[in-house]
Amino acid sequence: MPAPARSIASTSGGRNAGRKMTNRIDLSGHVALITGASRGIGRAIALALAEAGADIAVNFSTRAAEAEDVATLVRALGRRALVIAADVSDSAAIAAMVGAVTTALGPIDLLVNNAGIGPAHGLDDLTEAVFDRTIAVNLKSAFLCIQAVLPAMRARRFGRIVNISSGAARGAGGIGVHYNASKAGLEGLTRGYAARLAAEGITVNAVAPSLIDTEMVAPIRAAASRIPVGRMGTAEEVAQAVLLVMGNAYMTGQTIQLNGGLNFI
Repeated sequence: MPAPARSIASTSGGRNAGRKMTNRIDLSGHVALITGASRGIGRAIALALAEAGADIAVNFSTRAAEAEDVATLVRALGRRALVIAADVSDSAAIAAMVGAVTTALGPIDLLVNNAGIGPAHGLDDLTEAVFDRTIAVNLKSAFLCIQAVLPAMRARRFGRIVNISSGAARGAGGIGVHYNASKAGLEGLTRGYAARLAAEGITVNAVAPSLIDTEMVAPIRAAASRIPVGRMGTAEEVAQAVLLVMGNAYMTGQTIQLNGGLNFI
């Protein structure tokens, strides 16, 4: 029989708790897999979940040294960490990764599908190969990772899945139609899984950041002047939104937009 799933606890306290509640998400006893976790948003998410108590599987594709750095920081927080290379657009690689994580850390019950690429192309230079690769890494990978972790989540009747989308799912963005399509598909995938898994204790949500100060948006930093709050977002702010979603057992099938007010203009 599978071990019973641990719930995610939220604690509140403080002298003025009756007037102002401060919630802390406790992920102790949970195992999180974050794809594309060697840098940027994935790195921030890995550290935020570790600070909340989760053990972390740090997936990467090409940046081994940076992934090891993340794992070192996770361990310094008193949590277990596993660094694992895998091409998340390849089903065999994902199966091997999930097996290795389960052996080393335990069943995965927190999944963040963060891995993604954003090669900028206009209509005239976008090729079929670039389109296919973008869909494979940004969309197909989420499907493959979810399918791989679902058996353990369903057996325990508990799971938290968060897909990292983008404002490009709803707007033109600055990268290209291939990126728009991949992120719009990711949000459809989120809603489809959420509707089918809600009764099994598994929530599926998306967080959609726009213009976060990372390496991917470096070519379009000038767009920051359009953001109502007057600056780009940080990877840590995205991680905070992911943590909020994971701590809420009633929220599922939702996309949390994180864009400094861009949806107002």
